[in-house]
Amino acid sequence: MVVDLNYQLDAKTRERLERVKALTQIPSPTGYAQDILDHIQKDLADKGIQAQSTHKGGLLVTLEGKDTERHRFMTAHVDTLGAMVRAIKPDGRLKLDLIGGYMYNAIEGVYCLVHAAQTGKTYSGTILMHQTSVHVYRDARTAERNQTNMEVRLDYPVFSPEDVAELGVQVGDFISLDPRAEITDSGFLKSRHLDDKVSVALLIEAMEAIQKGELSLAHTTHFYISNNEEIGYGGNSNIDSRVEEYIAVDMGALGDDQTSDEYTVSICAKDASGPYHVGLRNQLVSLCQENEIPYKIDIYPLYQSDASGAMFSGHDVKHGLFGAGIDASHAFERTHATSVNATYELIRHYLESSMA
Repeated sequence: MVVDLNYQLDAKTRERLERVKALTQIPSPTGYAQDILDHIQKDLADKGIQAQSTHKGGLLVTLEGKDTERHRFMTAHVDTLGAMVRAIKPDGRLKLDLIGGYMYNAIEGVYCLVHAAQTGKTYSGTILMHQTSVHVYRDARTAERNQTNMEVRLDYPVFSPEDVAELGVQVGDFISLDPRAEITDSGFLKSRHLDDKVSVALLIEAMEAIQKGELSLAHTTHFYISNNEEIGYGGNSNIDSRVEEYIAVDMGALGDDQTSDEYTVSICAKDASGPYHVGLRNQLVSLCQENEIPYKIDIYPLYQSDASGAMFSGHDVKHGLFGAGIDASHAFERTHATSVNATYELIRHYLESSMA
């Protein structure tokens, strides 16, 4: 797909990207997503959409379709990568323990917040190598980026574990990463946590369109905002026995040997869990072709989704996966408005289509 170098954001697309950006700025590392879940639940309630909180903490919305016997399930996950305080070092720096599958070098130099469970306060800091200064450490350039060498430098005058304890920071406190979200005039959205807050924003938009009567559901559909995907078990529960099709809306991963890009919707044929349901995948492709939605079919070799988790849990459903193409996944992520729009269009046409 060729994108116009003079691409201009229209008002509707800018509003869509701004919603994603707003979600990225609410901290929600896996295990610490209650604030954003409360935000989404209230936002939906204000628009007349009731979301039920599950025991695991996710949000479930069921909207009636023309066919109330054969159901669908669509999910996106609101939890993100993050960390926990692993230990307090003798000099008052914090040792990290990662939440989610990413590399330490992907967070070097990143601003962060430490969420103190004891006090409810948050404390700002920066994630750095211990051997950061090239003027002091001979191995600053070559030392391995790992749990031993990387640490949080708090923006407070702390010099010992006792000083840190006085703040109320302790082992097990969550650490969230600054998203650094930005929308460019050329239509790019660059930010951490586009995985999977792009999809969450689009499912919310779809629910609002259904509520307004602007989108007609072919089948009763359960929308699930999950909160444990990054650790493998986000959307594998609360699936009604009448559900026949399960769609995870999640990112398309970009890189060597991948067909996905930042300008189309990516439809997954297979990931590390195995092939997705071929009939459902072909239906998604047909919807793209019939409605002139730009798409790519891809395989994600080191990836699993909430749909994978549902299958491992033994649910008898057809499972599919599609989403916006996200560059530099689990690092400094970026996508383009054309990919976000294509993903929404596929969500819309899928929901309006009938099952085979």
